Amino acid sequence: MNKYFVSVFVMVFSIFGMNAQELKSPNGNFKMIFALENDGTPTYQLFMKDREVIKKSKLGLELQKDKKSLLNDFTLVNEVRNTFDETWKTVWGEETEIRNHYNELALTLKQNETERQVIIRFRLFNDGLGFRYEFPEQKNLTYFVVKEERTEFAMTGDHTAFWIPGDYDTQEYDFTESKLTEIRGLFKKAVTDNASQKQFSDTGVQTSLILKTSEGIYINIHEAALINYSCMHLNLDDKNLVFQSHLTPDAKGNKGYLQAPSVSPWRTIIASSDARAILASRMTLNLNEPCKIEDTSWIKPVKYIGVWWEMITGKSSWAYTDEIPSVQLGITDFTKAKPNGKHAANTKHVKDHIDFAAEHGFDAVLVEGWNEGWEDWFGHEKDYVFDFVTPYPDFDVKEIHEYAKSKGVKMIMHHETSGSTRNYERHLDKAYQFMKDNGYDAVKSGYVGNILPLGEHHYSQSIINHYQYCIEKAVDYQIMVNAHEAVRPTGICRTYPNLIGNESARGTEFQAFGGSKANHTTLLPFTRLIGGPMDYTPGIFEMDIAKLNPNNNSHVNTTLANQLGLYVVMYSPLQMAADLPENYNRFLDAFQFIKDVPVEWSASKYLEAEPGYYITIARKDKNSSNWFVGNSNGYSSRTSTITLDFLEKGKKYEATIYADAADADYKTNPQAYKISKQKVTNKTKLQLRTAAGGGYAISIVEVK
Repeated sequence: MNKYFVSVFVMVFSIFGMNAQELKSPNGNFKMIFALENDGTPTYQLFMKDREVIKKSKLGLELQKDKKSLLNDFTLVNEVRNTFDETWKTVWGEETEIRNHYNELALTLKQNETERQVIIRFRLFNDGLGFRYEFPEQKNLTYFVVKEERTEFAMTGDHTAFWIPGDYDTQEYDFTESKLTEIRGLFKKAVTDNASQKQFSDTGVQTSLILKTSEGIYINIHEAALINYSCMHLNLDDKNLVFQSHLTPDAKGNKGYLQAPSVSPWRTIIASSDARAILASRMTLNLNEPCKIEDTSWIKPVKYIGVWWEMITGKSSWAYTDEIPSVQLGITDFTKAKPNGKHAANTKHVKDHIDFAAEHGFDAVLVEGWNEGWEDWFGHEKDYVFDFVTPYPDFDVKEIHEYAKSKGVKMIMHHETSGSTRNYERHLDKAYQFMKDNGYDAVKSGYVGNILPLGEHHYSQSIINHYQYCIEKAVDYQIMVNAHEAVRPTGICRTYPNLIGNESARGTEFQAFGGSKANHTTLLPFTRLIGGPMDYTPGIFEMDIAKLNPNNNSHVNTTLANQLGLYVVMYSPLQMAADLPENYNRFLDAFQFIKDVPVEWSASKYLEAEPGYYITIARKDKNSSNWFVGNSNGYSSRTSTITLDFLEKGKKYEATIYADAADADYKTNPQAYKISKQKVTNKTKLQLRTAAGGGYAISIVEVK
């Protein structure tokens, strides 16, 4: 059982004329001040060690015209303070236990004209602030439509930001580094060809947003516990340097449909003068509810390979035939269709992958393109809907299941919804039961293309509810979910740890679609990973994509040593070795690290970090005394200096170091690496050169 201590101090009384309420973090380093302006507009400020982090910022929601908005005319009528301190155990995570310690201030506001009540609840942790709106059950506010949330985050200066455009349907962008005042001028350049281009303004950005002030303070703005609400973006007033929340609209342009009693997601601000503390923060998880799954024994971290990268590069095909089956063409039976000879999800090829997984100790094999309909989907501008149970004639579900079982390997199902959420919901019970009948414990779901029904967005309220429905339905069948193209995570994996992974960012696949910036993975841990783990699919050893597909001139913009380091830097309980088996067979000495690195950790140490430039992380294996270190480097070659003081005092270890060679470079010589071994203790200091776009990986094994 988790041990916890809760102390509660409550004040309940009417307050008329008190202008400000102050809340301090448990260690006293943070201070939040709440105040009502003369017109009854609620505001807050945030200080860190007496330095202003967030200037006075307004709070409130604008409602549709038939109701007076919840923006002003408020009086403070009730105040409740709490202190909470517990330590909870993770099902999986970057450590086995997480402390949840905060001071809380819940303020009940009454709108004078309407007598409606809103509670604004603040929780101040030692690493930052979370707050949300709560709408208690009441006579004058039952059903209401949100036109816009007007939460502000007022900046103290023209900070450096690492941002991606505020797109309602994709997060698959490279990051842009700029001053806040430069965002408008760089916005169009930042919009890439893969984006849906439904941005709300030329200064709109997505969360999780990482900023750095001129004084060296790092600030992260995000949200936690996004349930039954629209995803928040940030719209920048670049003259006054104020971010304002901007919710994703639905097909009608509305931002949310709420019924009291209800709550908004938490708005989060994590801040520190040490970038490593941003990475170490667990505030987002702590603002989510505890695990709701009573028996979690079936939820297990997974290291897997897959029939995937060859299709991403264009070497192979998801589709069984190049013909488009239709009643009009007389092709409705795939056994009568002409195979294209490139279909990767065939029984023999999948068995080869199962053999490779078994030989090298991988837990599972993912197969994409196994089910009928890919020709129709590609041929009709992605408006085809799948049934998730009908395999192509060259994919024998039963035979593959029995073969994988005989080898001790699990299979991972793939469900491409083609963005048709209602179709997926109709088939979900049948699809999940089909998985269980055939030995599949995990599913990778995809939402490529425009959302159906048309006009909806990937991050609008109803589609957020769809993702949540799938996660909760999967619990009934004891299925783990890895959702791609879904909304960015907000810590819900604490409540539903069967959500074992997400994509929801620019993943490795974009290295085959023209490439990603060489510093991309030095930013993802500060942004996307703040809300939960990412199925980034690292482990690419062949950087020249043309060697797989002569028609694809893309280049993977990292070194091979960097790819190894990502297994530690990019935390996930779901880790893929994404390249083709034949490429691993060419570099078996380097492949050894991927085989050795765990997917379950008991502790994590953040050794050095600077967003956009470098990250070095050490993690301890959950099931042994071994440690693993990973580094990802940006565009400038540098020397990484680390101390192994996290090792147990008095013990000796052997470190195997996989590093960039002296002449390594992500563009000109990405496969140049060197492997060395040395004895180390907790007093050892290491200096390792990292190339441009490079990195390193270290396995540290106790010497018995």
